[in-house]
Amino acid sequence: MEFGTAAERQMKANEANWDARAPVHLASQFYGVGSKEAEYWFAAHEWDDLGDVAGRDVVHLQCHLGVETVAFARRGARTVGLDFSAESLRNARRIAEGMALDVDYVHSNVYDAVAALGGRTFDVVYTGKGALCYLPDLTAWAQVVADLLRPGGFVYVVEFHPLLNALGTTPHEKQELLLRYDYQEGRGVWERDATFTYTDGPRLTGATVSYEWRHGLGAVHNALVGAGLRVELLRETEEIPWPRWQDMVTTPSGWWRLPAARPRVPLLFTMRARKSAHSER
Repeated sequence: MEFGTAAERQMKANEANWDARAPVHLASQFYGVGSKEAEYWFAAHEWDDLGDVAGRDVVHLQCHLGVETVAFARRGARTVGLDFSAESLRNARRIAEGMALDVDYVHSNVYDAVAALGGRTFDVVYTGKGALCYLPDLTAWAQVVADLLRPGGFVYVVEFHPLLNALGTTPHEKQELLLRYDYQEGRGVWERDATFTYTDGPRLTGATVSYEWRHGLGAVHNALVGAGLRVELLRETEEIPWPRWQDMVTTPSGWWRLPAARPRVPLLFTMRARKSAHSER
């Protein structure tokens, strides 16, 4: 799939940035490869929404190190992970092999996934937790998702809520949360200094610029509906798998939420959208 020159350049910069991040993330306590269970990265309700995946064909788009991808294989799914970072996939393959799991990893930009996967279709397309912000065009993404699904299959999107990305702390000691960034799309791409990533670990020594695009909840919903999928479930929840802000507290699941004294706001959302069982593709 072709985009304008600027977007193509920005996505290539992101690819280089994620290649540089991969070894830092692999060694980080944040990902805890070798110590954290793959199941850690799933909220309990995700498995309720996904149902039994044993014997089903599942593709995880923008899978990075595959820390979630392997959980599908462990539950008996025929699993494929796809990512544009060759370095991420090199490490993902090592992780899967170390767990004696059969996962097929494919190197591709998500927009080229249909061709990269050779026209294969799947029962479940899984994506999220920091993936959609790296996509400049959700309409094109949703069409890729629809083309990857077999009739009756569904996409399950698990993403950090746009409100989470719009909130930021004040520079004061109390660090109050305020709306500091855009919730909606519309201002174009956001260029970021990614010298340090969201994990612990050293600074990157090259490819330190990344580009992100804002997408509101309505934009995700409407893109999927526009691709012919039927949205049948939407959840907004208060827990995320890492402490975004200093005063967050742990939950019984081991995830993190804002303290009880703070307003209750959604930090994560999940959306399931299904392809018609009578679709020709």
